[in-house]
Amino acid sequence: MSVNTLVRKIREKNNPTVAGLDARLEYIPVYITEKYTAQYGKTLKAAAASMMEFNKGLIDALHDIVPAIKPQAAYYELLGPDGAVVLRDTIAYAHEKGMYVIADIKRNDIGATATAYAQAYLGESDVCGESLPVYNCDSCTVNAYLGTDGITPFLNECEARDRGIYVLVKTSNKSSGEFQNKLMGDQPLYVRMAEKVAEWGEGLMTECGYSQVGAVVGATYPEEQKIIRQIIPHSYFLVPGYGAQGATAKDIANAFNDDGLGAIVNSSRGIMCAWKKCDLDYQEAARKEAIRMRDDIVSAIK
Repeated sequence: MSVNTLVRKIREKNNPTVAGLDARLEYIPVYITEKYTAQYGKTLKAAAASMMEFNKGLIDALHDIVPAIKPQAAYYELLGPDGAVVLRDTIAYAHEKGMYVIADIKRNDIGATATAYAQAYLGESDVCGESLPVYNCDSCTVNAYLGTDGITPFLNECEARDRGIYVLVKTSNKSSGEFQNKLMGDQPLYVRMAEKVAEWGEGLMTECGYSQVGAVVGATYPEEQKIIRQIIPHSYFLVPGYGAQGATAKDIANAFNDDGLGAIVNSSRGIMCAWKKCDLDYQEAARKEAIRMRDDIVSAIK
């Protein structure tokens, strides 16, 4: 699904947010993990089964109000092969429920290796002449540090399969400025990266007015948001940092265009761990927090 689909889903739900599914065992209610450790012992298989039930429960609770999920691959890789299956099955389940999927993988390399990453997450794998989908994501995050030859394979999949990417431009972490704010000539590196995003997206514009090439721009840096938005008005922003990392709805306002579109704001722990702060079941708590977040963001960008 392309950025057109994402924009349509955001409009339908009046909700420019994405639920991050960064499942860790400590985020999962004990009654779920105890069920599977009783069955499989204290094993990676038990952890993966717990994660899958938790993810499905969250998707069931959120799919009618939240347009997209963002699974972070690291937490699934932590569980080895069983985790990889959970990632694949979580993506498939989200699609069954009509959700858009942004795989947070931050991959990159050069040549054939970059092509393998792009095909695994956005394309298909060739098995003896048969093309088979692997993770089948709608979009994914990429790290462009290696330059254009590491991005081209992802661009090729975007064009061939109507998929999208989000290039790291200005990330939300505290030390991002160690490199991203250093001058490259007379402009900081994040500005140079935004300029490349504009260049890469020129041939991948869509009917909704946005390119298939988006940008990761942290909620924790509102002034940089403003600068980047001026450089790439036709790129969708994936905005981490809201909630648990300290950013508020006011901090993300510069990421949006005047039409209220152009950005999708992520919350992971805030939604996944909402049950720890109240007496509600994890599904009810996640839904309540997702609605609160939606209303908070929408009120800030009107």
